[in-house]
Amino acid sequence: MIDHQPQMAFGTSSINIQDLRNNVTGLAKAAKAFNVPTVLTTVASKSFSGPIFPEIQAVFPDQQPIDRTTMDAWEDQRVVDKVNSYGNKKLVISGLWTEVCDLSAALSAIDQGYEVYIVTDTSGGVSKEAHDMAIQRMIQAGVTPITWEQYLLELQRDWARSETYKATTDIAKEHGGAYGLGIIYSQEMFGGKEGH
Repeated sequence: MIDHQPQMAFGTSSINIQDLRNNVTGLAKAAKAFNVPTVLTTVASKSFSGPIFPEIQAVFPDQQPIDRTTMDAWEDQRVVDKVNSYGNKKLVISGLWTEVCDLSAALSAIDQGYEVYIVTDTSGGVSKEAHDMAIQRMIQAGVTPITWEQYLLELQRDWARSETYKATTDIAKEHGGAYGLGIIYSQEMFGGKEGH
């Protein structure tokens, strides 16, 4: 999670900031529920950009974000070492701004052999065009675009996976808009439950 900070959000216009904050919180909760190793980063948090969004920090209260000076998080060796320490060659990126921080990290990670995914609705750019062109450039380089709910549901995959069922539906109910309301409705009205 790259640079979800107030100063960066102030300049973001490709997505409504309320939607961004909701979506990125859903993404963070999904990663936590499925024990996905998550790296938090900030840029110039004390001198310019401010702290990471409080809702992200609340999901990972014991994790101190890696504060950088570089626009490309991949140029900070602490970030690279942390990502490499997990031993997984799939990398999911979310951040502000899409056209700078997300794009540069994604291209750098691809150069180092990572399979990279960009969460498009938890990232934002200074304009819709900047965001869209950055996503297109990443796709051309081999990055796969996904959304936060798609990520959550791909992690769950099967409603019979009871160990993560409640966490998945709770995240969807809180952050999933109409889908979440549908879950609430079906549970309240009919005792509905996916799976067996």
